[in-house]
Amino acid sequence: MTPDQYCRERLAASGSSFAHSFRFLDRERRQAITALYAFCREVDDVVDECTEPAIAAIKLAWWRQEIVALYGGQPNHPVSRALAKAIAKFALPQEHLQEIIDGMEMDLRQTRYADFKDLHLYCYRVASVVGLLSAEIFGYQDRRTLKYAHDLGLAFQLTNIIRDVGEDARRGRIYLPQDELARFGVSEHDILRSQTSEQFRALMTFQVQRAVGHYDRALAELPAIDRKTQRPGLIMAAIYRRLLAEIVNDGCRVLTHRVSLPPLRKLLIAMATWLRT
Repeated sequence: MTPDQYCRERLAASGSSFAHSFRFLDRERRQAITALYAFCREVDDVVDECTEPAIAAIKLAWWRQEIVALYGGQPNHPVSRALAKAIAKFALPQEHLQEIIDGMEMDLRQTRYADFKDLHLYCYRVASVVGLLSAEIFGYQDRRTLKYAHDLGLAFQLTNIIRDVGEDARRGRIYLPQDELARFGVSEHDILRSQTSEQFRALMTFQVQRAVGHYDRALAELPAIDRKTQRPGLIMAAIYRRLLAEIVNDGCRVLTHRVSLPPLRKLLIAMATWLRT
């Protein structure tokens, strides 16, 4: 199996909505963004699938050294070898890949967030940085597009947090800011025991509204000259905003249900967004 095949299999196995936005890219950009996605999956799985934090920390430390080796021209892992071509073609900064690992390390030592400012740092590391790297791969002419990419990554992560509240709680993690739980009268016990209430639905409605606001901000920031090159991000925004609408329509039952869109529906959204952009 070649490094590129390994990355494509990682993407296919994940069932990620991102795959629908990648299919419209040319070969080089599709290879690069698939390799970046596979890297994010590798380091994220270290945290999600390793039950011993000390072992997970060792594995993330290995990945740090692997990124150094990658930029030194000696990658070992199939994902790193696939990323080597992307780095050469699109000049992806090493510090951004290291920042993604910084975000994963936060999951090893932090399972609660005091307020949104605290959460924002986590979202920046695990998602906004990915947005910045993706913008480099997709291409841009106006540097204001990087602000769009940063904020769109934040919106994506907020959507993931909303969708995965129940799943994360079963891992002992609560990403919803603690001060906002208190404001809406929702306790940690309610979330950890999957107890939905009117207060919880009000809390989640607030979370959805904030995420939608970040989508609106990001899309308003995208310069017209870069709309076509950045279409993969616009496709993902359309799919994720539809997902948020479905969560609301389902009564924000995210503690016990994981809402998702059927693959065909995601594909239709992707095609429609591509054609009208």
